[in-house]
Amino acid sequence: MNEDAISIAPSTPSITSPVSDHNPSPAIPPPRPASVASLAVSVARSQRRGLFSSLTLIPEVTTPTNYPRRTKWIITALIAVAAAAAPMGSAIILPVLIEIEREFNSTATITNLNVAVFMLAMSIFPLWWSSFSETFGRRTIYLVSFALFVLWGVLSAISTNIAMLIVMRVLSGGAAASVQAVGAGTIADIWEPKERGRAMGLFYLGPLCGPLFAPIIGGAMGERLGWRSTQWFLVIYGGLALLGLLFGLPETLKKRRDVIKEAEEEAIQRTTSRNRNGVAEEVDVEKTAGEDAKPNPQRPVLLTRVSTRQSVQIKTRKYVSIIRRIFLDPLLILAYLRYPAVALTVYYAGITFGCLYFLNISVQSTFSSSPYNFTTLIVGLTYIPNSLGYVIASFFGGRWIDHIMHREARKAGRYDSKGKLMFRPEDRMRENAWIAAVLWPGALIWYGWTADKGVFWFVPMLANFFFGVGSMLIFALSTTMLTEFMSRRASSGIAINNFVRNIFSFTGAFVAEPIIRAIGNGWIFTILGLWSLVSGFAVIWIMRTQGDKWRRKMGEGGI
Repeated sequence: MNEDAISIAPSTPSITSPVSDHNPSPAIPPPRPASVASLAVSVARSQRRGLFSSLTLIPEVTTPTNYPRRTKWIITALIAVAAAAAPMGSAIILPVLIEIEREFNSTATITNLNVAVFMLAMSIFPLWWSSFSETFGRRTIYLVSFALFVLWGVLSAISTNIAMLIVMRVLSGGAAASVQAVGAGTIADIWEPKERGRAMGLFYLGPLCGPLFAPIIGGAMGERLGWRSTQWFLVIYGGLALLGLLFGLPETLKKRRDVIKEAEEEAIQRTTSRNRNGVAEEVDVEKTAGEDAKPNPQRPVLLTRVSTRQSVQIKTRKYVSIIRRIFLDPLLILAYLRYPAVALTVYYAGITFGCLYFLNISVQSTFSSSPYNFTTLIVGLTYIPNSLGYVIASFFGGRWIDHIMHREARKAGRYDSKGKLMFRPEDRMRENAWIAAVLWPGALIWYGWTADKGVFWFVPMLANFFFGVGSMLIFALSTTMLTEFMSRRASSGIAINNFVRNIFSFTGAFVAEPIIRAIGNGWIFTILGLWSLVSGFAVIWIMRTQGDKWRRKMGEGGI
């Protein structure tokens, strides 16, 4: 049986199986179909979920993992294109920061806020986008957020002062960031764990192609048409992505949360509890719960009258509960950082991302000044090497990680009763993680001293290529692990990851320029490189020794 036939068979994700690790003799699996196209049961057009769902060319199905492989790759590619919008928005402005500074008569530190606050918005807004996607569905959130991205992009392009530009950039970054959290949730909706590494590699190609092409586009357009043309480019890109999502993306969330029903039940429960505690208010529980509520013989029923005041009280509590669930509860997902496996994975991804934005600011400031004195267009081209590293690692890194997962599961003899391999998130941290943990911190130190001493430009650029390869391996690794440690809340896991790593990137983008000016590229990147090297070794070692125990405490299927 070929690997594709196995990988597309519909099944429960194997990381949730409770079978012991010590079962080396797999049962012979039953025959599986070579294609699942016939198992993908379409939902009637009138019953599809999501905003303007009747317009989708790809039908919604009852079980998203049953989509044919070709359809899964189309959806993944579409999400990857949309995911490029946010990092493109942060990177396209890098080559034109000096032009913005001159036009608005600002300082370098204030102008760099255009990058920093964009990243800050990308860290905070996904907390709500992730929560909203569990309530309203993935499709609706994509469409609403990209419509807002286009609107804020227009206002950024016509900004009349630096303050207006920064505010519009905050809103623009927050809107585009929806895909950073919800996109990984969509990937988890349609792909099983055994192929998720490969799918995540393609998904991350979008966000990483943004930094590849955006500085080139920004440099070329900024030199010929001015910095405002970069914002108009984002408007056009966002509009095209919006059209692609409108006509090409079906709803993939298996089941939505019913926030209104949850709020009603909470209001009734609280009112009933107050009555039982002697509060001088009465409520007809059966009537309040609804005409078709089923009586519970285990619960005493209060057959009393309902006053207008009591009815208003229940409705008020209901609305307060809805507001709390929509606007405040999303912040509670940060509580998942109490799980060591989640916290360490997010921390390592965070410092990697923070160093990336130290590097981005350094490239812009270093190569636009002496001894290099590159033009705006050439400065844009200097961002190519690390982005090429991202692309290469995306193509081969995902396949490598999937191969490691299969190898480790076979080596441990982890098979379920149907003969399926059982995968563990911590298996993804093997030789790939050790290589990456050395590669990108070493590349930082290499870049720092060669740029500091004004060495021929090709030498620091080569260092940036290896930084791109190493850091991309960590990005793909951490994202995929989080969707498995938090398999029931994949979007929340990615939202936490985005929150932490973009806080690091916000800090990096904000403080990089004054620190580099104070101590130079050599020392700052040596400090960052050594910190990252020690952190990487510590995280990988701890995850390899403690990951199994932590995962069991969280539950075999994740939290």
